[in-house]
Amino acid sequence: MGGRREAAGEGYMKFFWRIVDLIVGGIFVYAGVVKVLDPVQFANDIDNYKTLPWFVSVRLAVYLPWLEIFCGLALIFRFLYRGGLSILTVLIAVFIGVTIAAKMRGLDITCGCFGHASKNWNFSTHLVLDLLILLGAVVLFSRVRRTETS
Repeated sequence: MGGRREAAGEGYMKFFWRIVDLIVGGIFVYAGVVKVLDPVQFANDIDNYKTLPWFVSVRLAVYLPWLEIFCGLALIFRFLYRGGLSILTVLIAVFIGVTIAAKMRGLDITCGCFGHASKNWNFSTHLVLDLLILLGAVVLFSRVRRTETS
């Protein structure tokens, strides 16, 4: 009987991790699609951070959303999973760092991550959401590493 409980527990955990995959992947697909639909606005959003020259902001606005979409789909469909998860983890960590640096420099900006849906969110709301996404990605990454070493 204990074997069935363990198997059921493993099944629930697999289901839980799959849901986390879908949430993290889905967030990045959604964010990428929103940015693809309005690359000029996204270039302006990047430029508002005042960390990169305009021509770099424009290039990022064109290519970065597609990277987010493809990596998000990698999590959803579990194809090139580890690479997609690695890239998304680095992207969200860098974004959090840049956002905190902008706030410390006194810049009051919206991130542009979710288009108009997030325009009225304050810094704290964005930061909490970003940290939760990072937590999800890090936990998924540590789970991948554990399963590879066992």
